[in-house]
Amino acid sequence: MTQALKVGIAGLGTVGSALFGAIASRHNLLAEICGREIVVTAVSARDKTRDRGIDLSNVTWFDDPAELARSGDIDVFVELIGGEGDPAHTCVSAALARGLHVVTANKALLARHGVELAGVAEEAGVLLNFEAAVAGGIPVIKALRESLTGNSITRVYGILNGTCNYILTRMQKENLGFEECLAEAQRLGYAEADPTFDIGGFDTAHKLAIMTSLAFGTRIASDEVYVEGISNISIEDIRAAEELGYRIKLLGVAQRTSTGIEQRVHPTMVPLDSMIAEVDGVTNAVTIEADILGELLLSGPGAGGDATASAVLGDIADIAKSRPGHQHGPALGRPAAHLEPYKRARMRSHEGGYFISLKVEDRVGVFAAIAAQMSKNGISLESIVQRPANGGSDLKTVILVTHATTESSIREAVEGIRGEGYVSGEPQVIRIERTKR
Repeated sequence: MTQALKVGIAGLGTVGSALFGAIASRHNLLAEICGREIVVTAVSARDKTRDRGIDLSNVTWFDDPAELARSGDIDVFVELIGGEGDPAHTCVSAALARGLHVVTANKALLARHGVELAGVAEEAGVLLNFEAAVAGGIPVIKALRESLTGNSITRVYGILNGTCNYILTRMQKENLGFEECLAEAQRLGYAEADPTFDIGGFDTAHKLAIMTSLAFGTRIASDEVYVEGISNISIEDIRAAEELGYRIKLLGVAQRTSTGIEQRVHPTMVPLDSMIAEVDGVTNAVTIEADILGELLLSGPGAGGDATASAVLGDIADIAKSRPGHQHGPALGRPAAHLEPYKRARMRSHEGGYFISLKVEDRVGVFAAIAAQMSKNGISLESIVQRPANGGSDLKTVILVTHATTESSIREAVEGIRGEGYVSGEPQVIRIERTKR
């Protein structure tokens, strides 16, 4: 049998410990499948004395992960530290430059430095694998980079953050408010003490930017993603969506248009009978639309120690199966130097229309004024509904559902309505997305 593949793991948190345990417990099976043994020979973490439930007696300990990357007796460096900067960036750069294969679950690092690191890996003739960085245990990276070769992809969208999906699911199923569901998510460990990165949509934006590069052959452009989070979604919005035949999900959407690439993250109303509407809790789902295949939906655990460790282990196994002298494919699907500059699309018609909720004064002429603003901006209405608003008998809630229109037209219409002085609070605007049924 070929010489064992020696692995060094930097970061022994939930994922790193789960990965270490999986490699140890499946030693014989991995050797049979991969044609060689996979052995963890070195690790690095902050606290050597912490009980992680794994036996580290036969591995070399490094206090400094960069030292592990530079001098450890390993073939593969696994980065599970996290963060877009150091020490993760220095460690991965050093490992690649040294000629080590690298596996990482770090979406923030890749969103910021992915093109640079892919280029270093290509020059060194080694693999940079990152399946676990997007959608946890779902093999979306492999699908985009390998399985769909030859397809022209037109759109990629999905639920990419389990924390947000858990909160929206609880709100919808149990009629609970946002703050209550967020507190429960924090108690269960689904949300951090500071949940901004998740609920603000930034985690989803990093993952979307990576998928966009793979799908459309462009340089990663995480700063070009339009981002809205879910903190302004109310139980009233959830109920109104249900009554209209929709469910609210936080989606990341990337699509090719005639003017460039569009990347956006925002709460979205999807039809109740669509597949993605049924994706609940911390589960993730990604839909890929391509010219040959049509539509592909991938769904499964998007976070957690076991799901992420499974994806990392799959990347390590791919390296174990490769042979010396084998020409490795580029990390981002095509050579880093050949990735096209990212060109942001102009705002255009949104195929699914918009949901707009306004709290307005209950007086004569309000309906007519709203309709006039919509007409002025060329917006056609599918429906308009009025109902009593929570928070005062002198207010009414007006709900509008539009046909396809442009983002700029919606913004101008809403600003015009606000300027007339009869709106209380902030208008709620949610896109309605065309999805696979």
